[in-house]
Amino acid sequence: MSTTESAHPPPSEDVWHEAHASEDFATLRRRLRSFVFPVSVLFLVWYLVYVLLADYAHEFMSIKLVGNINVGLVLGLLQFVSTFAITALYVRYANRNLDPVAERIRAKVEDAPRNPEKELG
Repeated sequence: MSTTESAHPPPSEDVWHEAHASEDFATLRRRLRSFVFPVSVLFLVWYLVYVLLADYAHEFMSIKLVGNINVGLVLGLLQFVSTFAITALYVRYANRNLDPVAERIRAKVEDAPRNPEKELG
C-alpha cells in the first residue's frame, strides 16, 4: 500500500460539500484573501514602479550612491529582498491565522462518516 492510499474509503461528496459550505471554510477563504490580494497588489505596483523608473528615469536610476553602486542596482536588489520578506510574512501569517482553521476543517472531514459503497481501486 502506498502512502497515498488509505485503508478507509474517502469521505462522501456530501462531506466535501458540507466542509465547503462551513463557516470555517468561509473564514479560511476570507483570511487568505485579506492577506494575498493586498500584498499582491502592493508588490505588483512596487515592481511596476521599478520597471517604469528603469525605462523612463535613466538619470535617476544611474545616480551613484557608493562607488559603482547606483539607485537602479539598489532598487533591483530590493526586489529580491521584498520577495523574501513577503514570503516570511506569509509563512508567519499562515501559521497563525490559516493553519488552525485548515486543521479544524481537515479534522472534521477526516472524522466524517465514510461512504462504504465507494472503494479505492
